[in-house]
Amino acid sequence: MFNEQALITNLKFLSADSLKGRQTGTPENAIARNFVIEKFKQLKLTPFGSSYELPFEFQNRVGAKIKGVNVAGWIKGKKDSYIVISAHYDHVGVRNEKVYNGADDNASGTSALLAIAEYFTTNKPQHNLILVAFDAEEMGLRGAGAFVANPPVAAEKIAVNLNMDMVARADKGELVACGTYFYPQLKPHLEGLTSGKIKLVFGHDDPEKYKGQDNWTFSSDHGPFHRAKIPFIYFGVEDHKDYHQPTDDFELINPETYQACVKLIIQAAEKIDKGLSK
Repeated sequence: MFNEQALITNLKFLSADSLKGRQTGTPENAIARNFVIEKFKQLKLTPFGSSYELPFEFQNRVGAKIKGVNVAGWIKGKKDSYIVISAHYDHVGVRNEKVYNGADDNASGTSALLAIAEYFTTNKPQHNLILVAFDAEEMGLRGAGAFVANPPVAAEKIAVNLNMDMVARADKGELVACGTYFYPQLKPHLEGLTSGKIKLVFGHDDPEKYKGQDNWTFSSDHGPFHRAKIPFIYFGVEDHKDYHQPTDDFELINPETYQACVKLIIQAAEKIDKGLSK
Protein backbone atom coordinates (compact mmCIF):
# COMPACT_ATOMS: atom_id res chain seq x y z
CA MET A 1 0.00 0.00 0.00
CA PHE A 2 2.83 2.36 1.02
CA ASN A 3 6.28 2.12 2.56
CA GLU A 4 5.35 1.33 6.16
CA GLN A 5 8.88 1.75 7.50
CA ALA A 6 9.18 5.18 5.85
CA LEU A 7 5.95 6.21 7.59
CA ILE A 8 7.64 5.58 10.95
CA THR A 9 11.02 7.02 9.92
CA ASN A 10 9.42 10.23 8.64
CA LEU A 11 7.42 10.61 11.85
CA LYS A 12 10.58 10.14 13.90
CA PHE A 13 12.45 12.78 11.91
CA LEU A 14 9.65 15.35 12.12
CA SER A 15 9.23 14.90 15.89
CA ALA A 16 12.94 14.88 16.79
CA ASP A 17 14.30 17.27 19.44
CA SER A 18 16.46 18.85 16.75
CA LEU A 19 13.34 20.29 15.08
CA LYS A 20 12.49 22.15 18.30
CA GLY A 21 8.74 21.79 17.97
CA ARG A 22 8.45 23.14 14.39
CA GLN A 23 6.97 26.50 15.41
CA THR A 24 5.88 28.71 12.52
CA GLY A 25 8.54 31.24 11.54
CA THR A 26 11.49 29.31 13.01
CA PRO A 27 14.41 27.73 11.12
CA GLU A 28 13.29 24.33 12.40
CA ASN A 29 9.81 24.83 10.95
CA ALA A 30 11.57 25.51 7.63
CA ILE A 31 13.51 22.24 7.99
CA ALA A 32 10.21 20.37 8.37
CA ARG A 33 8.76 22.23 5.40
CA ASN A 34 11.76 21.46 3.19
CA PHE A 35 11.53 17.81 4.23
CA VAL A 36 7.92 17.68 2.98
CA ILE A 37 8.88 19.50 -0.23
CA GLU A 38 11.66 17.01 -0.91
CA LYS A 39 9.24 14.10 -0.46
CA PHE A 40 6.72 15.76 -2.79
CA LYS A 41 9.50 16.10 -5.38
CA GLN A 42 10.46 12.44 -5.02
CA LEU A 43 6.82 11.44 -5.52
CA LYS A 44 6.62 13.75 -8.56
CA LEU A 45 3.53 15.55 -7.32
CA THR A 46 2.57 18.45 -9.57
CA PRO A 47 3.13 21.87 -7.96
CA PHE A 48 0.82 24.86 -8.41
CA GLY A 49 3.05 27.14 -10.45
CA SER A 50 6.82 26.93 -10.09
CA SER A 51 6.94 25.84 -6.45
CA TYR A 52 5.23 23.62 -3.89
CA GLU A 53 5.26 26.59 -1.51
CA LEU A 54 2.15 28.69 -0.98
CA PRO A 55 3.29 31.56 1.29
CA PHE A 56 0.94 33.73 3.33
CA GLU A 57 1.09 36.43 5.99
CA PHE A 58 -0.98 37.13 9.07
CA GLN A 59 -0.92 39.17 12.25
CA ASN A 60 -0.53 37.36 15.54
CA ARG A 61 -2.34 38.27 18.76
CA VAL A 62 -0.02 41.17 19.51
CA GLY A 63 -0.20 42.56 15.98
CA ALA A 64 3.18 41.34 14.71
CA LYS A 65 3.36 40.18 11.10
CA ILE A 66 4.11 36.48 10.77
CA LYS A 67 4.98 34.67 7.57
CA GLY A 68 3.80 31.12 7.04
CA VAL A 69 4.19 28.69 4.16
CA ASN A 70 1.79 25.95 3.12
CA VAL A 71 3.16 23.10 0.99
CA ALA A 72 0.86 21.79 -1.74
CA GLY A 73 1.02 19.45 -4.71
CA TRP A 74 -1.58 17.55 -6.67
CA ILE A 75 -2.29 14.28 -8.45
CA LYS A 76 -4.42 14.35 -11.58
CA GLY A 77 -7.62 12.31 -11.57
CA LYS A 78 -10.32 11.64 -14.16
CA LYS A 79 -12.85 14.20 -12.92
CA ASP A 80 -12.83 17.98 -12.99
CA SER A 81 -13.26 18.35 -9.22
CA TYR A 82 -10.79 18.12 -6.34
CA ILE A 83 -10.42 16.40 -2.99
CA VAL A 84 -8.11 18.25 -0.58
CA ILE A 85 -6.21 15.96 1.80
CA SER A 86 -4.50 17.94 4.55
CA ALA A 87 -2.41 17.88 7.71
CA HIS A 88 -0.58 20.67 9.53
CA TYR A 89 3.19 20.35 9.93
CA ASP A 90 3.78 23.08 12.51
CA HIS A 91 3.65 22.66 16.29
CA VAL A 92 4.09 24.92 19.32
CA GLY A 93 7.89 25.04 19.58
CA VAL A 94 9.87 25.38 22.82
CA ARG A 95 8.34 26.60 26.07
CA ASN A 96 10.18 27.04 29.36
CA GLU A 97 13.21 25.36 27.76
CA LYS A 98 11.16 22.23 27.03
CA VAL A 99 10.77 21.01 23.45
CA TYR A 100 7.20 20.24 22.45
CA ASN A 101 7.91 17.62 19.81
CA GLY A 102 4.33 17.16 18.65
CA ALA A 103 4.77 13.55 17.54
CA ASP A 104 1.04 12.84 17.44
CA ASP A 105 0.20 16.54 16.97
CA ASN A 106 0.86 16.57 14.11
CA ALA A 107 4.00 14.86 12.84
CA SER A 108 1.67 11.85 12.61
CA GLY A 109 -0.66 13.60 10.16
CA THR A 110 2.22 15.01 8.13
CA SER A 111 3.90 11.63 7.72
CA ALA A 112 0.50 10.09 6.92
CA LEU A 113 0.04 12.74 4.21
CA LEU A 114 3.26 11.55 2.56
CA ALA A 115 2.12 7.91 2.73
CA ILE A 116 -1.24 8.82 1.19
CA ALA A 117 0.50 10.77 -1.57
CA GLU A 118 2.67 7.71 -2.24
CA TYR A 119 -0.37 5.44 -2.41
CA PHE A 120 -2.32 7.61 -4.85
CA THR A 121 0.63 8.18 -7.18
CA THR A 122 0.42 4.47 -8.01
CA ASN A 123 -3.34 3.99 -7.45
CA LYS A 124 -4.72 6.79 -9.58
CA PRO A 125 -7.75 8.57 -8.11
CA GLN A 126 -11.06 9.49 -9.76
CA HIS A 127 -10.91 13.07 -8.46
CA ASN A 128 -7.91 15.34 -8.66
CA LEU A 129 -6.19 15.15 -5.26
CA ILE A 130 -4.56 18.14 -3.61
CA LEU A 131 -2.11 17.11 -0.89
CA VAL A 132 -1.40 20.06 1.40
CA ALA A 133 0.71 20.42 4.54
CA PHE A 134 -0.60 23.47 6.35
CA ASP A 135 1.50 25.86 8.41
CA ALA A 136 0.40 27.91 11.45
CA GLU A 137 -2.47 25.67 12.54
CA GLU A 138 -1.35 26.17 16.12
CA MET A 139 -1.66 29.95 15.69
CA GLY A 140 -5.33 29.82 14.78
CA LEU A 141 -5.74 27.66 11.65
CA ARG A 142 -3.93 30.37 9.69
CA GLY A 143 -2.55 28.22 6.87
CA ALA A 144 -5.87 26.57 6.15
CA GLY A 145 -7.60 29.94 6.38
CA ALA A 146 -5.20 31.42 3.81
CA PHE A 147 -5.68 28.41 1.51
CA VAL A 148 -9.48 28.61 1.61
CA ALA A 149 -9.42 32.40 1.14
CA ASN A 150 -7.12 32.09 -1.88
CA PRO A 151 -7.28 28.51 -3.17
CA PRO A 152 -5.03 27.39 -6.04
CA VAL A 153 -8.13 26.04 -7.84
CA ALA A 154 -11.69 27.36 -8.03
CA ALA A 155 -13.31 26.84 -4.61
CA GLU A 156 -16.50 25.47 -6.16
CA LYS A 157 -14.45 22.62 -7.64
CA ILE A 158 -13.36 21.40 -4.17
CA ALA A 159 -15.68 18.49 -3.36
CA VAL A 160 -14.42 17.70 0.14
CA ASN A 161 -11.58 18.24 2.61
CA LEU A 162 -10.13 15.19 4.37
CA ASN A 163 -8.08 16.54 7.27
CA MET A 164 -5.74 14.65 9.60
CA ASP A 165 -4.62 15.92 12.99
CA MET A 166 -3.36 13.47 15.62
CA VAL A 167 -3.82 10.11 13.89
CA ALA A 168 -1.31 7.85 15.69
CA ARG A 169 -2.38 7.33 19.31
CA ALA A 170 -5.54 5.27 18.76
CA ASP A 171 -4.77 3.46 22.00
CA LYS A 172 -8.35 2.22 22.47
CA GLY A 173 -8.62 0.88 18.93
CA GLU A 174 -10.70 3.73 17.53
CA LEU A 175 -10.05 6.45 14.97
CA VAL A 176 -12.71 9.16 14.87
CA ALA A 177 -14.26 10.53 11.69
CA CYS A 178 -15.78 13.91 12.57
CA GLY A 179 -18.08 15.80 10.20
CA THR A 180 -20.85 13.44 9.15
CA TYR A 181 -23.36 15.27 11.37
CA PHE A 182 -23.07 18.18 8.93
CA TYR A 183 -22.42 16.13 5.80
CA PRO A 184 -24.45 12.92 6.20
CA GLN A 185 -23.98 12.14 2.51
CA LEU A 186 -20.39 11.13 3.35
CA LYS A 187 -21.28 8.66 6.10
CA PRO A 188 -22.29 5.68 3.90
CA HIS A 189 -18.81 5.69 2.35
CA LEU A 190 -17.21 5.35 5.78
CA GLU A 191 -19.45 2.99 7.73
CA GLY A 192 -17.93 -0.28 8.89
CA LEU A 193 -14.34 0.49 7.90
CA THR A 194 -11.61 -1.27 9.88
CA SER A 195 -7.86 -1.81 9.59
CA GLY A 196 -6.13 -4.36 11.79
CA LYS A 197 -7.33 -3.68 15.32
CA ILE A 198 -8.52 -0.15 14.49
CA LYS A 199 -12.10 0.71 13.64
CA LEU A 200 -13.51 3.98 12.32
CA VAL A 201 -16.11 5.58 14.58
CA PHE A 202 -18.16 8.77 14.27
CA GLY A 203 -18.60 11.70 16.63
CA HIS A 204 -17.42 15.01 18.11
CA ASP A 205 -19.57 17.04 15.69
CA ASP A 206 -23.19 17.07 16.94
CA PRO A 207 -23.52 20.37 18.89
CA GLU A 208 -26.18 18.85 21.16
CA LYS A 209 -23.91 15.99 22.25
CA TYR A 210 -20.48 17.61 22.18
CA LYS A 211 -19.76 20.90 23.94
CA GLY A 212 -16.69 23.10 24.22
CA GLN A 213 -13.39 21.40 23.45
CA ASP A 214 -15.20 18.09 22.99
CA ASN A 215 -16.75 19.49 19.81
CA TRP A 216 -14.17 19.26 17.04
CA THR A 217 -16.10 21.08 14.29
CA PHE A 218 -13.60 23.95 14.20
CA SER A 219 -10.73 22.36 16.14
CA SER A 220 -8.29 21.93 13.24
CA ASP A 221 -7.67 22.89 9.61
CA HIS A 222 -11.01 21.55 8.39
CA GLY A 223 -12.66 24.50 10.17
CA PRO A 224 -12.07 27.10 7.42
CA PHE A 225 -13.37 24.64 4.80
CA HIS A 226 -16.55 24.10 6.82
CA ARG A 227 -17.02 27.88 7.20
CA ALA A 228 -16.76 28.13 3.40
CA LYS A 229 -19.44 25.41 3.11
CA ILE A 230 -16.96 22.88 1.72
CA PRO A 231 -17.74 19.41 3.16
CA PHE A 232 -15.11 17.86 5.43
CA ILE A 233 -14.16 14.74 7.30
CA TYR A 234 -11.65 15.18 10.09
CA PHE A 235 -9.69 12.11 11.17
CA GLY A 236 -8.24 12.16 14.67
CA VAL A 237 -7.80 10.21 17.89
CA GLU A 238 -9.27 11.08 21.26
CA ASP A 239 -7.28 13.63 23.25
CA HIS A 240 -4.65 12.06 25.50
CA LYS A 241 -2.60 13.28 28.44
CA ASP A 242 0.32 14.22 26.17
CA TYR A 243 -1.74 16.56 23.97
CA HIS A 244 0.06 19.93 23.84
CA GLN A 245 2.59 18.69 26.39
CA PRO A 246 6.37 18.26 26.05
CA THR A 247 5.71 14.51 26.46
CA ASP A 248 4.07 14.12 23.01
CA ASP A 249 7.06 12.07 21.87
CA PHE A 250 7.83 9.52 19.17
CA GLU A 251 8.54 6.83 21.79
CA LEU A 252 4.89 6.80 22.89
CA ILE A 253 3.59 5.87 19.44
CA ASN A 254 2.89 2.23 18.67
CA PRO A 255 4.03 1.70 15.07
CA GLU A 256 1.46 -1.02 14.34
CA THR A 257 -1.41 1.11 15.62
CA TYR A 258 -0.23 4.12 13.63
CA GLN A 259 0.22 2.13 10.43
CA ALA A 260 -3.28 0.67 10.83
CA CYS A 261 -4.73 4.17 11.28
CA VAL A 262 -3.08 5.39 8.08
CA LYS A 263 -4.32 2.36 6.15
CA LEU A 264 -7.80 3.10 7.48
CA ILE A 265 -7.61 6.71 6.27
CA ILE A 266 -6.47 5.54 2.83
CA GLN A 267 -9.46 3.18 2.71
CA ALA A 268 -11.76 6.05 3.65
CA ALA A 269 -10.21 8.41 1.09
CA GLU A 270 -10.56 5.80 -1.63
CA LYS A 271 -14.20 5.09 -0.74
CA ILE A 272 -15.04 8.80 -0.84
CA ASP A 273 -13.07 9.30 -4.06
CA LYS A 274 -14.96 6.50 -5.79
CA GLY A 275 -18.31 7.21 -4.16
CA LEU A 276 -18.74 10.96 -4.64
CA SER A 277 -20.82 11.92 -7.66
CA LYS A 278 -19.38 15.45 -7.85
